[in-house]
This record gives sequence, C-alpha cells and structure tokens, in this order.
Amino acid sequence: MAKLTKAQREWRPGMPKKLRSTKTMFASTVLLLEAFVALFLGLALFGLNGKNPAYLVVAGIMAVLFVAACAFMGKKWGAGFGWVLQLLLLAGGFWEPSMFVVGILFGVSWWYALHAGSRIDRDNRERARQQAHWDAAHPDAQV
Repeated sequence: MAKLTKAQREWRPGMPKKLRSTKTMFASTVLLLEAFVALFLGLALFGLNGKNPAYLVVAGIMAVLFVAACAFMGKKWGAGFGWVLQLLLLAGGFWEPSMFVVGILFGVSWWYALHAGSRIDRDNRERARQQAHWDAAHPDAQV
C-alpha cells in the first residue's frame, strides 16, 4: 500500500477543497519559462563570445533563481523578487541586444500573470463565499 501524504491523511468526506492560487500558477509558469531563456542566453553567449565558462555559470545561477522564485510566490515579497529577476533578464540585453526585446516581453507577461491571476483569485474567493452562503441557506439541497 502506498504511503499517504499529509493532505490525504487529513482529508475527510465533505471537506471543501482548498482553493489554489491562479496568480501563483501563472507567475510560476512565466518564471519557469524565463529559467529556460536564461540558460539559452548563457549558451548563446558562451558560443558567441569565445567559450568563456563564466557565461554558463551566471546563466545557471540565474536559472536556479528563477526556479527558486516559484517557491516564494506565496510570500508577500515573492512578487517583488520576481520583479528583480525581470530586471536581471532585461539586463541581459547589454550582452545580447535581442534580450532587450525578450526581457520586455517577459516583463509584460510577468505583469499580466500577477494582474490577471490576482483578479481571478479574487473572483474565486467571492464565488466560494457566495457558494458557502447559499449552502448554509439551503441545507436540504446539498448532495
């Protein structure tokens, strides 16, 4: 028999499902895509600029920071950390000018992920609140 996770052990029939943050999911997707872009930037700079391994090291560190930022999206400062990483990606344009365009596009994607994700989370919380109110007012209609 497989070992149950904490969430599985604590679950009981009729328990409401915990809402997941759409903002966190959207932002994490953008950050993971940027991690790949950082790695590819490092590989491009490595090949174009004389096989200097420092480019690969910096790109690897940036990629790890982008992936680690996903874990911090639930914190109050997580979005701010993500904005700092957006600026770092944009700064890649000083070594490879096309990164200015890529950095701006990812910055817009980052803003949209935070903005739209927050709006969807707010709507989901309101919908859940209204559903709970309706369920309390109509106990005989629950399945």
